[in-house]
Parts: sequence; structure tokens; C-alpha cells
Amino acid sequence: MTAPIRLITFDLDDTLWDVRPALEAAERAQWSYLQTRFPSLELKTTPPDQLASLRQTIISEHPELIHQISTFREVFIDRLLQYQGVAPAESAAAAHEAFAAFLSERHKVVVYEDAPAVLQTLSRHYQLGALTNGNADVRKTSISACFDHAWRAEEFGVSKPNPELFKRAFAQAGVTAEEVIHVGDCHDNDVSGAVSAGAAAVWFSPAGGVSDIAASVIKTLKELPVAIAQIATSSQAGYRA
Repeated sequence: MTAPIRLITFDLDDTLWDVRPALEAAERAQWSYLQTRFPSLELKTTPPDQLASLRQTIISEHPELIHQISTFREVFIDRLLQYQGVAPAESAAAAHEAFAAFLSERHKVVVYEDAPAVLQTLSRHYQLGALTNGNADVRKTSISACFDHAWRAEEFGVSKPNPELFKRAFAQAGVTAEEVIHVGDCHDNDVSGAVSAGAAAVWFSPAGGVSDIAASVIKTLKELPVAIAQIATSSQAGYRA
């Protein structure tokens, strides 16, 4: 027996907006801040192999940071500054401010043209939640009002596709997995993760594709309300049966 659908959850990056422009702007803002504060240091020209080695060292020392990307970024900047001779107290403060510069630009996303209308349509019938591995907070974007819930993996210490992340989010929303449809662009993280948790999933794949486990595959967000309605109708029919 299947329960009626009550909650639609969404991945954010590359599902509701193209993340690349915002990330590139955020990176520029971070390095610009650091270069202005420490003009004598050539931080941005640090060899890539040294940066990669530093990242690996941090993860080896603090494996939990794999799921806490905001904290990881601050720790990385802090450690990089210290390697360049900056005193720990100043490096920590600068890392915090550099991350703030990053995050400010990170939230200046341009949502896909169809997203606002689609979200507004769905919000009239279902609760909506954002569930992301990234550090964008949907509540700081132009589509904030459409969402009843917002969850980031770093708040839980576990990331998609681990079904535990989905289950914890669903529990906070007061629904069971059978009452949820998750929408996302990454088949491994979003579709496989949601299905493993017991929810239905819609794969947003502009390039098209076939999935053995997604309840629906859509190429545009315009298709989503119909796809959701079909899944919900099927779910309701199964529940009544």
C-alpha cells in the first residue's frame, strides 16, 4: 500500500539553476578579498599540486569535513594562509571573512526561467523542500518563498546519495519516504539516493536519458507538474487499493 504524496524535495545546483556562474563569481570574490588583504602573498598562483596536497591533508586529518563543505573551505583558507606565514589568529579571521565574500556571491544564482512558475504551481498542492549537498541556502535566493523546508547535507554530516540524509530530512518534515517525490539532476546522488531511502524520484535530465529506477524522466522543468501529478495519482490509487 502506497501513501499519498505530501512533500516534493528538490536538489538545487543544476536542477533549479545553473551553478557554474555563481561558483565562478564566488571563487573570484574569495581570492579578491584575500589578495586585497594580503597583497604581498601570491595565494592564487599557488601550484595546483600544492593545493591538492593541502586538501588531502586536511581530509586525512578531519574526514568528517567531506560532508561539511563550508567548514572545509574555511579550514583550507586558514591553513593556506598559515603556510604562507600568516599568524593563526589573523589567518582564522581572514578565512572567515573570505568565506563570507564567497558565500555572498554563491547565493546570487539565476534560477531557470521555468522554475518560479513550476514551484508556485506545486506549492499549492504539496509541501516543498530543498535538499542539497552544496552550501547554497535556498532561503537566501529569489525563490525562497516557495519552500517550506531547506536542508543542507553539511547540517547533517552525511551527504547524498546516502539514504540516511533523505530519511532525516523526511523525519524533520513529518512525512514518510513513501509520501515524498525527490527531483534532481544527478542520477547517482538524487535518483539512486532517494529511491534507496524509499521515496520516488524524478530525474531532471535536459540531455535526456533512461532510468530503471526513476518514476519519471523530464528534460525541462515545465514537464514537472504533469510528471508529479501522474506519480501522485498512481500513488493515491495504490493507497486506496
